[in-house]
Amino acid sequence: MRPAAGQVLHFSENPRITRFAPHVAATSQQPEPYVWAVDAEQAPAYWFPRDCPRVLAWPGPQTVAADRRFLLDRRMHAIEYGWLPALQAVRLYAYRFDAAPFRPIGSPQPHAMVATVPLIPLGPAEPVGDLLALHEAAGIQFRLVANLWAVMDEIVASTLRFSGIRLRNAKPRK
Repeated sequence: MRPAAGQVLHFSENPRITRFAPHVAATSQQPEPYVWAVDAEQAPAYWFPRDCPRVLAWPGPQTVAADRRFLLDRRMHAIEYGWLPALQAVRLYAYRFDAAPFRPIGSPQPHAMVATVPLIPLGPAEPVGDLLALHEAAGIQFRLVANLWAVMDEIVASTLRFSGIRLRNAKPRK
């Protein structure tokens, strides 16, 4: 599930939202109120239950051969074993928006799109479907691990590009 050209997506477990108003998200490090969405490149980072901690990694222009081998030269998403039942059971929905009111946010690489005005989705919420099947179809390797911190630490020390989302919900470091 990715947005079409000229669109962005907002993923939610709530299929009944009819209007999105800018707000300061509880997990945001930004003090400004926004409507949050993602473009086609960032959409796979949100093929998860909202609170599921995850580590994402992918090769970038500066990635060395050894780090590419760690990823099998592909994008990789990892979650803890304990989150697999939630990933398999969640009913996730996507809301489509015209991309025009949105701008990228994040530095040095944008990680999301934000708008500062209230917005109405282009249509009703669309069921996202089987999240593992989405990963497979996108060619993203999916790893189950006992603890995310060992994976995160290895990736942070590498030349890979990465993101850690909802890590506050991960098991504690060992």
